[in-house]
Amino acid sequence: MEGILHKWTNYISGWQPRWFVLDGGTLSYYDSQEDAWKGCKGSIKISVCEIQVHSTDSTRVDLTIPGEQYFYLRAINAAERQKWLVALGTAKACLTDNRTKREKELQENTDALKTKMSELRLYCDLLLQQVNKIKDDDELGDSEETGLDTGNMVKSTCSTFLKTLEECMQIANHTFSADMVTQSPPGSPPVAAIKPQKIKPVNQINQNVENDAANGNSSAPEEEVDDAPHTSQNNSETEYFDQPAEEEEENDADDEEEGKQEQKHIVDQSQELEQEEVSPVQPQPQHQQEAVPDQDGAQHEEPPSQESAPQEEAEHVETFFSTMSHRFSDIRLDDDNGIPTQDFLDSCYAIVPVLDKLGSTVFAPVKMDFVGNIKKINQKLVSDAESFPTLQSIVLQEVQMDVAQVRNSATEALLWLRRGLKFLKEFLSEVNAGEQDIHGALNTAYGKTLRQYHGWVVRGVFALALRAAPSYQSFTTALVTREGDELKEGFISGMHRDLGLYLPAMEEQLTILDALYEEYNLESDEVV
Repeated sequence: MEGILHKWTNYISGWQPRWFVLDGGTLSYYDSQEDAWKGCKGSIKISVCEIQVHSTDSTRVDLTIPGEQYFYLRAINAAERQKWLVALGTAKACLTDNRTKREKELQENTDALKTKMSELRLYCDLLLQQVNKIKDDDELGDSEETGLDTGNMVKSTCSTFLKTLEECMQIANHTFSADMVTQSPPGSPPVAAIKPQKIKPVNQINQNVENDAANGNSSAPEEEVDDAPHTSQNNSETEYFDQPAEEEEENDADDEEEGKQEQKHIVDQSQELEQEEVSPVQPQPQHQQEAVPDQDGAQHEEPPSQESAPQEEAEHVETFFSTMSHRFSDIRLDDDNGIPTQDFLDSCYAIVPVLDKLGSTVFAPVKMDFVGNIKKINQKLVSDAESFPTLQSIVLQEVQMDVAQVRNSATEALLWLRRGLKFLKEFLSEVNAGEQDIHGALNTAYGKTLRQYHGWVVRGVFALALRAAPSYQSFTTALVTREGDELKEGFISGMHRDLGLYLPAMEEQLTILDALYEEYNLESDEVV
């Protein structure tokens, strides 16, 4: 359904006519029907909002997500409002009733996981009581028989605790499957839109080039040219959360395909190196550039030998961090150190695959929490993009409205997103400093950042995830952009080079946010 509704803007402009479109469970609005091609000014998900009818105004309907979004709308008359209420109610009912079996199973398993975590807390309290009783009995000098009974109780409690913890991990592994966690949530911009391409080994390409030269051919076979598309990534970067439904399905299908390739890489990492992501702008190897005819006359140059080509390529090897769609090092701050909201969120999305490379299954809860916080901030942004050009503007607006520390506010989401980014920064800094024990680097980073905000249950789950961390070779192999690059002499130095550019910019922006939260006393010691 679509039509004109009046939307409350502010006390200066009051009610303004806007063109509203209800499609795919999302209500979007534009300045006018004629200006719809410019893109929507805001949108709200019907499935998660509350639909409220005004008690005195027969033309008004309010759509709210408490603490996040508020749409105050007026229809032309009561009859028109009734049509919109029917359409909105039907859309909400359909979205609720048509949940897939997988979504229902996910909800059930999430509830079961919460129940198991409550049991773990109970057993922990019981275990502490029993340990204290053993200490008291020892001080009082009770009989050996009493101590034996108490010891058996402690043993039984420990066994039950470990069994419950194992059940927690089984539920988590079953719920957060690799196919699910490698997909971006619906409505989010894709992290990588380029499909992996098979690249022939360097020596095989060189051999083909030399054979062609010997046979008098002046051009290389067509399949040896790296024809990676140079435009598809730019197209993906302009997609936002208010895309039409069919575009989101295509993106989800792309993400699912990439997820399957990443899973295959994890299984066969000791035998095959499956490429996970390819840069949209991939410089061709020197021997290919000279073997293929071009407009600059390069076809007249003699192709290099097999011995010289690897040495030239070793000088500059692309890695995951140099081919990311968005990077913190590319963000340009405002004159007053304002951090552009959209650029920051895009850079946060671009670093999410690092969690998949550490273990797509065991780090699934961390990834879901990380992405969830990004989406909360983005929801605030799309509600009024012109009013929130920087992260500071979002925080200051919520401080003024006295909702900055309200549950699920954008300020709280940014607080936890900042902590998650600090964890990743500390981990990558350890790797960049030469630490080759991935488990140790993760443990050090966790101790410096997130550990103080986690209760013992979350710490235990995180400890299990850290034990499943990959080896240094497996992790660095996952950072290649082309198959076989990890074997090149310049790959490790290229990784340190790219991290040397990426991490300082990331740290600078986190420091700015630290100062902002400290200035307005927005830090929280709450333990989860």
